Amino acid sequence: MEWLARSVRLRQEPERLLESCRTVVSLAYPYPLEKSLTKDGFSVARYTEPQKEDYHKRLGKLGRGLAKEITHEHPGCKTRVCVDSAPIMERSFAYSSGIGFLGKNNMLIIPGQGSYVFLVEILTTALISENRTKPMADQCGLCTKCLDACPTGALEKPFLVDASRCLSYLTIEDPSDVDRETGKKMGKCFFGCDICQEVCPFNKEGSLNRPALPSTGEILGMGRERFGEVFGKTAFGRAGLEKMKSNIRALGSAV
Repeated sequence: MEWLARSVRLRQEPERLLESCRTVVSLAYPYPLEKSLTKDGFSVARYTEPQKEDYHKRLGKLGRGLAKEITHEHPGCKTRVCVDSAPIMERSFAYSSGIGFLGKNNMLIIPGQGSYVFLVEILTTALISENRTKPMADQCGLCTKCLDACPTGALEKPFLVDASRCLSYLTIEDPSDVDRETGKKMGKCFFGCDICQEVCPFNKEGSLNRPALPSTGEILGMGRERFGEVFGKTAFGRAGLEKMKSNIRALGSAV
């Protein structure tokens, strides 16, 4: 993820994303505890919500609705909504806002809600006067369940993740194929990974949902047109058909 290093200054200074930015509004939106399954019992990360429109678009609409309210209260101000796409340190801003604390797995954890949340930021030139909330103190204590459970050892130590070994990165962002050895560590999940969140005491236990996806065999047999019809508007669309197929193949004899 070298692109992160190339844009550090941009990420740290929101006024580079919106000129004269004076306020960053941080928001969290929950996604389901339940996992979605294929017809043959394989799973994907919870955030994907395969029967819904890609969260970037859904939450962008909600964010723009709130941005209009800010504009109404502060006539003449400018706004920009960011949903996991613009170069902004969203977890750091959310932490600074007091929404939650950063866990040892680097996830933002909201007491009472957990870490199964999307983050949204509204940048605005309006100076919104609110009682300043202090960042929330770390509540992980001596717990190391997330580090102990990581199947690839990507969580090298508290607050440090090696993205090149993280299953979420390897099965979604990395354009290359997942090798068979890594595939053995994926269990039955072929898109993303929730393990470090599943073992976290701050997250409630979710059940496996009823099948919401075609079977892995059907996905392997899809062409681009069919993929577009089934997944084109979902969170899978960005990764693409070939990435999904290669992830399934990496599971090897498990499929």
